[in-house]
Amino acid sequence: MTLRIGVIGTGVMGADHARTIRRHVARAEVAALCDPDADRAGVVAGEIAGARLFSDPLALIADPGIDAVVVASPDETHAECVLACIAAGKPVLCEKPLAAGAADCLRVVEAERAAGRRLVQVGFMRRFDPAYNEMRQRLASGDFGEALMLHCAHRNASVPAFFRSLMSITNAAVHEFDIVRWLLDAEIVEIEVMKPRPTRSSAAADPLFIVMRTDKDQLVDVEIFMNAGYGYDIRTELVCEKGTLTMAPPVHAEQRIGGTQRFPFAPDWRPRFAEAYRRQMQAWVDSIGTDRPVGAGAWDGLVATAIAEAGVRAFEEGGVIKVALPRF
Repeated sequence: MTLRIGVIGTGVMGADHARTIRRHVARAEVAALCDPDADRAGVVAGEIAGARLFSDPLALIADPGIDAVVVASPDETHAECVLACIAAGKPVLCEKPLAAGAADCLRVVEAERAAGRRLVQVGFMRRFDPAYNEMRQRLASGDFGEALMLHCAHRNASVPAFFRSLMSITNAAVHEFDIVRWLLDAEIVEIEVMKPRPTRSSAAADPLFIVMRTDKDQLVDVEIFMNAGYGYDIRTELVCEKGTLTMAPPVHAEQRIGGTQRFPFAPDWRPRFAEAYRRQMQAWVDSIGTDRPVGAGAWDGLVATAIAEAGVRAFEEGGVIKVALPRF
C-alpha cells in the first residue's frame, strides 16, 4: 500500500520534503501540496505528477485522499495544523518547532494523549544523522565511561533580513536542545545565555554562548553563530571519563591547489543533513500503522520549546534560568 502524503507549506523545507518523498522514500507519494502562495506551490507541483493543490491546510488535512501529513508551514501555524491532524486521526510529521510556544505544545501533547495513540513526530532530523547515531552508540557501549561535558557549535553562513537575535535560540539552538537530551539521555534543567560585546560589523547579539546543566550534573555549552560567513558548520565533542567522542566536519572533496589544502562547507543545513532528512522521512513512513513510533514525539517538541523559552528569559534577564516543565 502506498501512503498518500499531503505537504503543508512549499517554502524551503516543504519543497525539500516533497522532493525527498518523491525521490527517495519507498511506499509513499506526495498526493497534495498546500500553500497560500499558488505560484510557489505550482512550482513544486510541476515536479510531482498528480499532486493536487490546496490553499487551505485544514481542507487538505480533512481530505479522505490524504493518509498522513507533513507540516512545514510558518511556525505560528504548526499547532493548529497538528491539532487538526490529531482530530482527524492522521499521522503528522511537523517541522520544528512543534508550536510557537510551550503552552500550545502542551495543547498538542494533551490532545494526542486523549486520542490514545501516538500520531505526532517532530522534525528533529539530527536523531537520524549517522554521525550523531555513532556518537550515541559509542557512549552507550560504556567504553568511554560516563559523559561529563558536551561542547557544541552551530554556525550558519548568514541569515535573511527578517532574522532576529532571539531566533538564534528559538529557531536554531532548539536542534541542540533536542540532540543534547537524546545523546545524553538526560534532561536540561537550567540555562544561561551570554552575549558578546557589539562590534561595528554586527550590532546584533551574534554569536551567542549558551551554557546548560542536565539533571545528571553534566555541563553543556553551545556556540550559536548565525552569520559566521564561511559556511554551515556543525561541531560536537563529548567529553567522557575515559576519552572523548568528536563529530568531525564531513569532507566531501578535499582540495589541494595553489599551495593550499582545503575542504568546502555546505552553504546551509540541507546538504549537511540530507541523509538525515531521508532517513527521518523513510522511518516515519515505515512506522505508520505499527506500534513502533520513531523520532522525536510531541513531548520532545514541548521540552525543546520550554528550554528555548527559558533561554529567551536568560537572554533578556541575564543569569541562570531554571527550565520548568508541566507535570502529569
